[in-house]
Amino acid sequence: MKAFYILLFIAIIGYTFYEQSKPEPNVWIQAIGVLVFFFGMMKLMAKIPSNTKEEDKDGDI
Repeated sequence: MKAFYILLFIAIIGYTFYEQSKPEPNVWIQAIGVLVFFFGMMKLMAKIPSNTKEEDKDGDI
């Protein structure tokens, strides 16, 4: 499923760049493409753990 999302996002980015190269680009298509890309990246990155270490909650050093 992750591979499908990656291919979908690459296609959306490609179409958004193609739309931008037209003499009269449609702003709505570009905005929707950017929004779909950001939500998709959020979904893909949701399962990646954070690099930060959890600090001691008690305050002990």
